[in-house]
Amino acid sequence: MFWHRVSDFILKNRILLLIVIFVGTVFMAYQATRIQLSYEIARILPSNDPDFALYESFKKRFGEDGSVMVIGIETPNLYTLPVFNGWYALNQAIKKSDGVQNVLSAASLFHIVRNDSIKQFQFLPLVPQPPTTQAEVDSLRLKVANLPFYKGFVADSAGRSHLMAVTFDQKKLNTKDRIGIVLEIEKKVRAFGARHNIPVHMSGMPYIRTKFTGKVSNEMVLFMALAFGVTAIILLFFFRSIVAVLAAISIVGVGVVWSLGFLVLFGYKITLLTGLLPPLIIVIGIPNTIFLINKYFEEFSHHGDKIKALNTATEAIGEMTFFANVTTAIGFFVFYFASSPMLAQFGLVASLGVVVTYALCLVLIPIVFGYLPEPSSRQRGHLESRWVVSFLNWVNHTVHHRRRAIYAFIGILVIVSLIGAMRIQAVGYVVDDLPKNDPIYTDLKFFEKNFRGVLPFEVSIDTRQPGRVLTPQTLTKMRLLQREFEKYPEFTRPLSVVEAAKFLYQAYRGGEPKYYVLPGALEMAKVASYAPQMKGKANLFKGFIDSTSRYTRVSFQMADVGTVRIRELLTTLQPRVDSIFNIDRETGKRVSNGDMYDVRLTGSSSIFTKGNEYLVDNLKESVYLAVILITALLALLLRDVRTIIICSLPRIVPLIITAGIMGYFGIRLKPSTILIFSVAFGIASDGTIYFIARYREELRRGLSISKAITNTIHQAGISMIYTAFILFAGFAIFAFSTFQGTVALGVLVSITLLMGMAANLILLPAFLLSLDKRKSRKELLNNESAV
Repeated sequence: MFWHRVSDFILKNRILLLIVIFVGTVFMAYQATRIQLSYEIARILPSNDPDFALYESFKKRFGEDGSVMVIGIETPNLYTLPVFNGWYALNQAIKKSDGVQNVLSAASLFHIVRNDSIKQFQFLPLVPQPPTTQAEVDSLRLKVANLPFYKGFVADSAGRSHLMAVTFDQKKLNTKDRIGIVLEIEKKVRAFGARHNIPVHMSGMPYIRTKFTGKVSNEMVLFMALAFGVTAIILLFFFRSIVAVLAAISIVGVGVVWSLGFLVLFGYKITLLTGLLPPLIIVIGIPNTIFLINKYFEEFSHHGDKIKALNTATEAIGEMTFFANVTTAIGFFVFYFASSPMLAQFGLVASLGVVVTYALCLVLIPIVFGYLPEPSSRQRGHLESRWVVSFLNWVNHTVHHRRRAIYAFIGILVIVSLIGAMRIQAVGYVVDDLPKNDPIYTDLKFFEKNFRGVLPFEVSIDTRQPGRVLTPQTLTKMRLLQREFEKYPEFTRPLSVVEAAKFLYQAYRGGEPKYYVLPGALEMAKVASYAPQMKGKANLFKGFIDSTSRYTRVSFQMADVGTVRIRELLTTLQPRVDSIFNIDRETGKRVSNGDMYDVRLTGSSSIFTKGNEYLVDNLKESVYLAVILITALLALLLRDVRTIIICSLPRIVPLIITAGIMGYFGIRLKPSTILIFSVAFGIASDGTIYFIARYREELRRGLSISKAITNTIHQAGISMIYTAFILFAGFAIFAFSTFQGTVALGVLVSITLLMGMAANLILLPAFLLSLDKRKSRKELLNNESAV
């Protein structure tokens, strides 16, 4: 028998196996020391996705759109001499920081002056040096008010809220250096706020990503410590042996080391998703040790032979836990087939971690316990725990005599849950995972309230002809596009070459605010003669127009309105944009192919929406695939259609109930919550397989189905209860996360697994007994017919 040979091999080659595992673990530990955090935006869309390709080409041409950190204050006293000079000093200090490209605020604005002697515009700072009198500050305030170009950017319409925009060096934006730069800026900003007693707010994609990265790093360490601590306490409560607990924890810890080593070997980094791997491996790996140790203690109680007990435990539990771990690994591995790189990385390493941890437990538990003293009667006391035995007696009685009540209760619960599940909404937000009182969230809302938001939304324009951007035709169409966007309160004022042209025309006409308009063709030609800075490779507007003047952009900022609303905006605006650029306004017909523009909506907000939708769809497919693959595994194991169907129901019912809970409690469908179903389904299937395997073992002994069910409930039930308790407590630690998605993952998986244990221990045997009763009735009818 295969598993008998495996058991013999492990116990006869203990030294060799220990050496191999030790060498492998040292190698993996070295790899784990090289692990890195990801400082880039999580890549969700595949490289061949057209929207992703467009966004990548946009970034190569104009740079990262999410490269601006914003600092905001709300005070009526900015234009008082002490506060303004403090704002000026902060601006200059940040600008000198390594990795900062530019800083824009009321203290660093420039204005444009027409110089007829050199036939060029001159860009001059409004504040060349700190003002020394209040009169200078008052004069500056009037000058800023006469420059419409800055309206809505450095101050709100009421003049009480003020903004400082910090642009990062593109080369350092997606590296570890960004964290130090952001923290240095944050320190200076908070010092300014404390000095002048003004609350400060910070946001923007670099700031949000830096804070998220820090939280991911801290939480990975926190959850590893909590997972080890919680499982150790529970194991100590069960086995009452510090040595046994340390052995089990250490073995699973080796599995964690291997999992982190796999991350490095595959070239992956720690993200919000892969950061969950260490505690997941701990929580999932511990049940393997419980099943093996329980069986070892049980066998030792029968005959008192330690080696024989270890041999029997390894043989029996090795087979059962093999299929159980395979189902769990499948639950993760299906993510590898998703087109999303982020999901594929998580799925591959998680599945490998589960399988390797299982193998380590199977090999090391019998070896380690072979060297440890024989278990005392006190350590084996949990096998006859009074409350566990009482509960299992109740389960056995209910399953045999109250099956109709079980089916009625489950039926009502499923119907109620299905109604709740229909109330689930699928929507995601950029800061969706943060609680409402988190500073990142509250600061973002400050900027949305006063400046309409800070999330990038871009319009990419390909005129298809070099030099065409600055033609009156193109500029007029861009102005019409901007007017279309003005109808939607989600967007800020735009930044574009149209706004630059208006600014230049105002300067050309002497600086009067009424001339902040797009000039006609003749006037535009005069303006262009004064502005060689707008053309060529050295143009001052290279962030908005390429060197060939073929490509340009219109940049907006927007509120974090959620993927549903952004999808509505994309669906509504794209046809209107096409109409503006490719429909002749006079004839109403599409322009000829040679005159057509390629205008596309893109930017971080658009990509986030597409990525979120793509991830949700991929996760749904992964759940379906996990159900199919695990059911196929059961078919291979059971080879009986009716039994397969019976075994499927206890695994699906908890998922339906969980979906109902999400609907009734307003938990939205998003990547972090869809992950619950695949993870929980894979783990819950372990209990089903373990129960069925033990049940079939009892049948092979010649027992009736009723007696086999009774024995299985009492023998398998102990490990199933303890395992469910471990899994519940292990996943519940995620409730301490600052990310709401991780909290939902922990709480809902914990609830689902408890319900899965109840379904496997009550609903599954009830179905098996009903099937037996139906078979008996059918056999009786056949016998009567034969008579």
